Amino acid sequence: MRRIALLLVAVMLFSVTVTGCGGQAVKEKTDNVTPEEVQKEQTIGKKPELEPLSPPVKVTVGMKEVVSDAGVLIGMAKGYYEELGIEIESIAFNTGQDMINALGAGQLDVGCTVTASGLFNAILRDIPIKIVGDKGINVEGQGYYRLMIRKDLVDEIKDFKDLRGRKLAVVGTASLDEIALDRVLNQGGMTTNDVDLQVIRSFPDIVAAMSNKSIDGGMVIEPFVAAAIAKDIADPWKDPSEYDPDAQTALLVYGKSMLDQPEVANRFMVAYIKAIRDYNDAFFKNINKDEIISILAEYSVVKEKELYEKMYPVGFNPDGFVRMKGIQMDLDWYKQRDLLKGELEAEDVVDNSYAEYAVKILGRYSK
Repeated sequence: MRRIALLLVAVMLFSVTVTGCGGQAVKEKTDNVTPEEVQKEQTIGKKPELEPLSPPVKVTVGMKEVVSDAGVLIGMAKGYYEELGIEIESIAFNTGQDMINALGAGQLDVGCTVTASGLFNAILRDIPIKIVGDKGINVEGQGYYRLMIRKDLVDEIKDFKDLRGRKLAVVGTASLDEIALDRVLNQGGMTTNDVDLQVIRSFPDIVAAMSNKSIDGGMVIEPFVAAAIAKDIADPWKDPSEYDPDAQTALLVYGKSMLDQPEVANRFMVAYIKAIRDYNDAFFKNINKDEIISILAEYSVVKEKELYEKMYPVGFNPDGFVRMKGIQMDLDWYKQRDLLKGELEAEDVVDNSYAEYAVKILGRYSK
């Protein structure tokens, strides 16, 4: 009996020792944290800790500093990247294709962009680029990217079928803009072949063309939607939830340099998701809204604070995940028009693992 008692004591001591070491391991091992370890931490009310990079690492980000770049802009202003050892350098590009080329060559780390045939064909050429996060979606009833119709034509163009033969504008073809307009027209049994498609290379110029009545409507993004409404130039017409509810409007993309450095890529995503949660809190929960508007007015191209109260807000998945259905729909659209030089599925172009990592660190967003 005495030998049995001593054996039981030894087993209990061993169990206590192992449990103590395991708790410490979860605290220290963050870059390779497992779901089991996360569950263990959640059970005792803690989340894994994330140490900053040392020395700090510079990350170059291609963006136009529009409101949908809020995940970068707010994160820079509030020090989220800096506190994780990341120094952000913003770089402007004339075209999306230039950005894709720079990403593939390792001259750019992160791209804030939209879907385009050039992006997917680069992946088909084995250029190491991945879509890794959400950078903008339409919110039901508040679509920030939409078809607008000239105000004087709203009594004539009431339904999708009334768009046939109309002069409609996009800023580019074989990309998000033509896809979005095509989906509008699909609701009336048409495609872009059934309208007088105009390519006008900037959103302000599309609004100006509606103002001088040289076009009937066009695909427009905020803040130009709000400006066109305020000046009584155009009508927001139907909400995108009626014609493109699953669209992934804008994308966060990693290039080779980020894909080769997961410790940097993961930390970037943690800071990015913290920032888009601040945006969601401000515009959908009215939490610290004045602060976020002030940051965006300082760092984005939309400088007038009053406009933020009038604009339809950009939608973000506060956990960062990309809409796989939306990406697959885009790929199918390109395939049907022979714009892809090979076969691709959404799983080939999207890597949600960085968002998954960030959620392990930050926890799920409370809606």
